[in-house]
Amino acid sequence: MPVLGASFWLGACDPQAISELEEGVSTEADVRQRFGPPEAVWDGPDGSQIYEYNRQPAGYQNYQITIGPDGKMSALRQVLNAHTFDQIQPGMPMETVRKLLGKPMKITEYALKRETHYDWRWRDGPNESDSKVFTVVFNPDLRVVSTMSVRDPDLERNR
Repeated sequence: MPVLGASFWLGACDPQAISELEEGVSTEADVRQRFGPPEAVWDGPDGSQIYEYNRQPAGYQNYQITIGPDGKMSALRQVLNAHTFDQIQPGMPMETVRKLLGKPMKITEYALKRETHYDWRWRDGPNESDSKVFTVVFNPDLRVVSTMSVRDPDLERNR
């Protein structure tokens, strides 16, 4: 239970941390002071670094913060949204999906179907009732077969 509590606490602090950062002004040190160490660090095409801040499985966001070659924050994005999901295409490798969406809340292997499902919890609006789960289905080579978004099954269980 402490992990769940910590995830909730981190998510609750996100709006304040975000409001204290400014693109082009805030430094890598500022980002780390407000968000802590990143879950993962990706190299950007222009010498930048992309920091992943994952709020799964309890939260509804995954943030990516870009630190430019000059050491300043150049972008802060919440990537779990319909626009980013639309970028996921059949045949795309798992690592590319992972870099676009961040760490999933759950990975489930279906041996008989020869599929692996990656799930991310997200909100398609401001309310708890807007909670959904976005799933990417991978083949045995970890290439995208399909995607889907459904109402969060946890909402139904809690009724």
